[in-house]
Amino acid sequence: MSVQAALVAATRRLVAAEIPNAAGDARALMAEALGIARDRLTLEASRALTPTEENRFEGFIDRRLMREPVSHLLGRREFYGREFAVNADVLDPRPETEVLIEAALQEHAGKILDLGTGSGCILLTLLAETPGAIGVGTDVSAAACDVARANAVALGLGKRATILCTDWASGVEGPFDLIVSNPPYIALSEMAGLAPEVRDWEPYGALTDGADGLMAYRAIAEAAPPLLRAGGRLMVEIGPTQGALVSELFRFVGFEEIRVIQDLDGRDRVVSARMPA
Repeated sequence: MSVQAALVAATRRLVAAEIPNAAGDARALMAEALGIARDRLTLEASRALTPTEENRFEGFIDRRLMREPVSHLLGRREFYGREFAVNADVLDPRPETEVLIEAALQEHAGKILDLGTGSGCILLTLLAETPGAIGVGTDVSAAACDVARANAVALGLGKRATILCTDWASGVEGPFDLIVSNPPYIALSEMAGLAPEVRDWEPYGALTDGADGLMAYRAIAEAAPPLLRAGGRLMVEIGPTQGALVSELFRFVGFEEIRVIQDLDGRDRVVSARMPA
């Protein structure tokens, strides 16, 4: 079977199963099966697949039909222009989180703490974009910490990023110029409405607190003030209905200059707050 014929057949199977972005997924998985860049597929379209390539591609498609995310099949996901290793132990980096990155980069922070670092994509992106900065990423999941450490090494940031396996900020010593987090903010009642790729394959504890979606923000509001220098900044990603509630939590513990930042779709996405000078 030729590369093109296999792509057509696989795309039809994915479409029939109502898989989003069927054609794009098929091309990404074919390129991975062939071990080539996606933009070279056209050059390979007419050649016959080897038995090994065909089996590998069909295996990918079978797994995608089970709604396993493409990022898990590839083992990586692009975020802010860099590739990060991902698997079922960490949350997939998402384009919306780049709103947090853009806001955080305006602080020009020299020392950064990332609570619930997961793959490390937030901390490591900020370090890569801020020469000379150092940072700490924490996660309660040892498996997630392993992924973050591997990403730090792969990006040449192993000496500037420290990954600690701990619950939020337990055992962390400050002060920091900036604290960031993309915590689990999906309420338990909302979980059933998530896409299967998210609900069934991404780590449960990185998606939801099993309650109202605000427990992590309560923990962060308590932990952050002693770890921030005077005038330091706290920035967290939020769900689109949580801006006012998270702002009030931060106001209650003494933060100032609290503002809600929207994403490109006009939805509340980040809450930013300043530690009093």
